[in-house]
Amino acid sequence: MIRFDDVHKRWSPGGPWVVSGLDLQVEDGEWLALIGASGSGKTTSLKMINRLVEPTRGRIFVGGRDVATIPPEELRRGIGYVLQAIGLFPHWTVAENVGAVPRLLGWDPERIAQRVELLLEAVKLSPGRYRDRWPHELSGGQRQRVGVARALAAEARMLLMDEPFGALDPVTRHHLQGEVRELHESLGLTTVMVTHDMAEALALADRIAVLEAGRLVRVGTPRQLLADPGVSCVADLLEAPRRSARLLERLEEARP
Repeated sequence: MIRFDDVHKRWSPGGPWVVSGLDLQVEDGEWLALIGASGSGKTTSLKMINRLVEPTRGRIFVGGRDVATIPPEELRRGIGYVLQAIGLFPHWTVAENVGAVPRLLGWDPERIAQRVELLLEAVKLSPGRYRDRWPHELSGGQRQRVGVARALAAEARMLLMDEPFGALDPVTRHHLQGEVRELHESLGLTTVMVTHDMAEALALADRIAVLEAGRLVRVGTPRQLLADPGVSCVADLLEAPRRSARLLERLEEARP
């Protein structure tokens, strides 16, 4: 579904490469997590898929088409995009926010209403209760649910997410992670998620791609990375969830 072919990116001529020689393929229906330290190039790589950032060199293919040959507006209509900063329109209701892109595409009002109802149900927001609410009346988790619904409103089959759960409290984050994974499977989406949280990547992704200083240093399933980190930066990323797991085990053992 997505292929990076020797992709490079730098912000100025002669400047450092923020992405260097990226070769990576994302299969149809796969959930891929891009993970790495700050400045590793993961968000830049994500944004090059929908041409929010243009590569300096190399090519990116979506559905077999070189994205450089597709007008950005046309490309983005088929790709949902979810940010940590959700960016709902404050003067529009939930239904109006979710239906924004279908309205721009000229959908019939009845079709838009049906799509809004379907997606609000899918993200566990009862349409009767939430359709006419304003963004300021929602919790952070509810606003993020609306953001996911809006990203999928135009029947996108691909979902790009940049730290989508990072601003949520742990309980809300856990529930929303599960719901988005269910949507990924039920709608047959291809999902690429940027995260700095290895535990999140292990829990959600089919494969994990690790970037360091703009280079892809390891890619594999969660099981493969746990069995063989391969390089020190992957081992370091895995240490955080392992440390948390060991702490919980010790606390459980110490309970009376």
